[in-house]
Amino acid sequence: MAERSHGPSIMRLFYSVAIWMTFIHCSNGIPWTQEKLHHRAITLTQDEIRAALSHTDLDQMWQRDLRPLLVTRYPGSAGSQAVQEHVKTTLGSLGARWEVTEDKFMSETPYGPLPFTNLIATLNPSAKRRLVLACHYDSKYYAPQWHGREFQGATDSAVPCAMLLEVARALDEELKAQKSSNPNLTLQLIFFDGEEALFQWTPTDSLYGSRHLAQKMESTPHPAGATDTNQLHGIDLFVLLDLLGAPSPHIGNQFPNTTPWLSRLQNIEKRLHSMNQLVDHPISVEYFWPNRPVGHIQDDHVPFLNKGVRILHLIPSPFPSVWHTFDDNEQNLDRATIQNLNKILQVFVLEYLNARPAVPSTPSTPSVSSNPQNAP
Repeated sequence: MAERSHGPSIMRLFYSVAIWMTFIHCSNGIPWTQEKLHHRAITLTQDEIRAALSHTDLDQMWQRDLRPLLVTRYPGSAGSQAVQEHVKTTLGSLGARWEVTEDKFMSETPYGPLPFTNLIATLNPSAKRRLVLACHYDSKYYAPQWHGREFQGATDSAVPCAMLLEVARALDEELKAQKSSNPNLTLQLIFFDGEEALFQWTPTDSLYGSRHLAQKMESTPHPAGATDTNQLHGIDLFVLLDLLGAPSPHIGNQFPNTTPWLSRLQNIEKRLHSMNQLVDHPISVEYFWPNRPVGHIQDDHVPFLNKGVRILHLIPSPFPSVWHTFDDNEQNLDRATIQNLNKILQVFVLEYLNARPAVPSTPSTPSVSSNPQNAP
């Protein structure tokens, strides 16, 4: 009887310890890997939006970042190496102090083994959770008989890459401040190599970089030293940009579980329109269509989707008319659309990261008593 009388006390102690251990491993009672499902973005005021967007400049972006990307840049080419150096130099020059790592590997292709390099830029590597913006920087390969004509791949995908660099540069001060204000959530930029098929699209001749990186992230503990979580668990939302830069894109909804974030982009577009922040954007123009389902598209998100990562795919449907033609060049880009998408994306990033820009204070109007002579 004496031994049995201790049973309930031991069980109560066991359950108390279990509950306490669960609590200390969670944030607000939620495991950190599930916080993404409960994340709430802020809504910037109009003054904060104006302050944030005052640093973005389409003309400078065009010269600094877009034109250096408009070169032949298939995997292993001199153009590919030049683009890699441009991305690393650009991000390395910013005050937010990005950590840029390279994921280099060799892969068998229809043309034999080729080198590939993914670039991963992380604002705060110690943060558990990441908002990921991704694009591919390689251009489609054309066989030697096409030489003499350079395939620029402007929408596919030089513009999305330039947009990511502009996010980092235009929001440099805000992102620098966000590193200390919210140490558990950060921004990560991924530039994939080898998205395009080198010969013909198959499961093995396509998505070279994203297939490799998704596998690598799955096998890399995160946070450092973790035994049951990896870098994929750290991705809140994987936002992939592709085929952007042509006029009047219609971006539909491929994934119901991220509809709220596509709806937020739609909301930001409407808010910026009402503030006259968008150019050549009549009321009839709308880029984001969360209520328009579209079929799944093969792109760099697929290896991550297959491993359970939540995806927001910013790709127009239908594709631009210049897709995979030699007319996908600088001359056929729509400057207004690119400028507008830059602004929408930058506001989205700040709001997701809960990062409020500093609003410049306006000098107060002197009163009559403080300026008795009413001097100008």
